[in-house]
Amino acid sequence: MSATADHAEERTNPAARLGFEPGQVVQEIGYDDDVEQELREGIEAVTGQELVDEDYDDVADVVVLWFRDEDGDLTDALVDAIGLIDEGGVVWLMTPKTGRDGYVEPSDINEAAQTAGLSQTKSINAGKDWSGSRLVTPKGAKSGKR
Repeated sequence: MSATADHAEERTNPAARLGFEPGQVVQEIGYDDDVEQELREGIEAVTGQELVDEDYDDVADVVVLWFRDEDGDLTDALVDAIGLIDEGGVVWLMTPKTGRDGYVEPSDINEAAQTAGLSQTKSINAGKDWSGSRLVTPKGAKSGKR
């Protein structure tokens, strides 16, 4: 595939920009009628499999967490999400954009991520109504050394 084709896919499939890869298990939390369906379908197209829900009982490669201000405590939600991914996994936190119902202040996202032991590495436009924050565990934080 040429670089031009890669760029074309990034424009047509928003999930391509997020670093999803074929074969990854992506667990989705916080699904509701308001989520960005095009992004969900794009993730499934890139990974080649359906998203798994909250009832999935194995570790995932990536968690997509749809979170609105009224959904409770963001730090708790992030800590729970960390427990669902394998070491080196990624949490994509999706929150409503400024001015939308359920908007979460960027400072609240940053504070909750830090408290949960995550670092924000990227922010993206995840669709018409949603923004995404890529959160990762710090390198070495989960090492098996005693």
